[in-house]
Amino acid sequence: MEHKHWPNLATLFFTRAGEKGDRPFLWQKVESDWQSISWADAASQTAALARALGDLGIAAGDRVMLVSESRPEWPLADIAIMAAGAISVPAYITSSVRDHLHVLTDSGASGIIVSTSFLAKRVLQAAIDAPTVKFVIAMEDPELTQDTGLAIHRWGDLIDAHDGPPDSIAEKAAALTRDQTACLIYTSGTGGVPKGVMLSHGAILSNCTGAIILLSEMGLDDEIFLSFLPLSHSYEHTAGLFFPISIGAQIYYASGVDKLTADMAHAKPTIMTAVPRLYEVMHDRIRRGVSQAGGKKVALFEKTLALGRKRYEDPTGLSLRERITDTVLTRLVRRKVKAGFGGRLKALVSGGAPLNYDIGVFFTALGIRILQGYGQTESAPCISCNPPNNSRIDTVGPPMEGVELRIADDGEILVRGELVMQGYWQNSRATAEAIQDGWLHTGDIGVLDTDGHLRITDRKKDIIVNSGGDNLSPQRIEGFLTLQPEIAQAMVYGDKRPHVVALIVPDQEFLESWARDNERDDIDVASLVYDQEFRAAIGRAIDRINADLSVIEKIRRFIISADSFTIENGMMTPTLKIRRHVIRDKYGDALETLYGG
Repeated sequence: MEHKHWPNLATLFFTRAGEKGDRPFLWQKVESDWQSISWADAASQTAALARALGDLGIAAGDRVMLVSESRPEWPLADIAIMAAGAISVPAYITSSVRDHLHVLTDSGASGIIVSTSFLAKRVLQAAIDAPTVKFVIAMEDPELTQDTGLAIHRWGDLIDAHDGPPDSIAEKAAALTRDQTACLIYTSGTGGVPKGVMLSHGAILSNCTGAIILLSEMGLDDEIFLSFLPLSHSYEHTAGLFFPISIGAQIYYASGVDKLTADMAHAKPTIMTAVPRLYEVMHDRIRRGVSQAGGKKVALFEKTLALGRKRYEDPTGLSLRERITDTVLTRLVRRKVKAGFGGRLKALVSGGAPLNYDIGVFFTALGIRILQGYGQTESAPCISCNPPNNSRIDTVGPPMEGVELRIADDGEILVRGELVMQGYWQNSRATAEAIQDGWLHTGDIGVLDTDGHLRITDRKKDIIVNSGGDNLSPQRIEGFLTLQPEIAQAMVYGDKRPHVVALIVPDQEFLESWARDNERDDIDVASLVYDQEFRAAIGRAIDRINADLSVIEKIRRFIISADSFTIENGMMTPTLKIRRHVIRDKYGDALETLYGG
């Protein structure tokens, strides 16, 4: 696949659209049918919206907030904002009115593009108090019941009124340079108030070039992406939108995690990017399906996993008999598993959080290539990734093309290159702390092995330092905990304390199974938090984990949460990472009682 030194993201898009013409580009399920927008139609609508933004007073450097679920209009709006010379400000649909108001006032956004009526109501509540907002563009009828004092425009009306060939907008956009700001992506706030990360066109384009070079060894042709993560997150914004555009791929927007299996069967994706939590969900579903099938299928599946793992961890260790058996199991088991992913999958790409080694080996043993990468919003976001033909699951791969990487004396990973953000929007102090002498200080701790692969050991800020001065990784322990069938979610606690304790969210299916086996009618978690028999069952799961942990990592005591960690209650980010500070605020006192306090 050809990779060029593109001047900007809008020109990349219009060029690819000109090459692809009427071929399908973006897919969305409407009721029961999948509908597509062609490249040519996408370019026409994008250009029309860019003209409309200009007529609404948007000038070079202005900010426009974009609030929408993943759907074809999202990338069209994003690119139109850039093509108009403005700066796109994506926001999460799960954000509260207060969150939206922070983004609007901090960015000084002049306009808002929003999708559904439900989201419009929430956004407008914030926009009323944001002094810089002049207009709102609604993809759907906003169904307003009160006068907001803001100019409300309907997407379809603006597109129709500004229809025409995209050539003039494409020519205007061609003047944009790689060093101009393309978007402000606000960090999801795992540790506090979100900051606006300024990413240039060149930062995202350099990520695309690196991805093309990295993945070309597995062949890039007529690729199909299934997009699951929110496009407002920098990982999906680059890896799930602009990278597919850079190689002329089709993109399907998933209907939701509950419909993922059906979506994959229809879309037949060749590449999918997601966070580890989604792969954990897939792992559990596959395991559950095999268990329900029972009989010989369970034995065949377990044998496939065992031989696949051995083949990965010790390629020369399989005996002749094992190699023959493994080949047979590929036909009997692995092909069926691949068919469940649509049958054309080339790779799953994992990023956004550490991938549990056992989850990675699970998919690898089943013949599903999974590539773990590493990055952060401040690096647009991709820093490193495992190559398809030399994937090391216990690492995040070597630095991508164009990325300079070194390890500081204290173990922190430092990064330099075009991918690095321009800084935090109107926050020079935070920028100076993050970028020193051109090097981005990632806040992550890691080591480079002899083959140049990067291994992340932890985040500086997430490291627990116990009262004895020992450093330990909460993410590592939490990863082990959530692999247990009894445990859905967990947070480890113990900074400046003598030992580690944990907050446990039980698995719902285990809860129901336990209730049936113990003839309990009431399976409400709140009623079982202090139930000694139920606590003993969770305790046995923790004992299994403790058997493989070092002395300082062992979990001495735990409490059970009656509430799951969700995006809605603020305990998880939109990319399914736990917000430790929010959870500590709610459960800190209860966790402290485990120390006798």
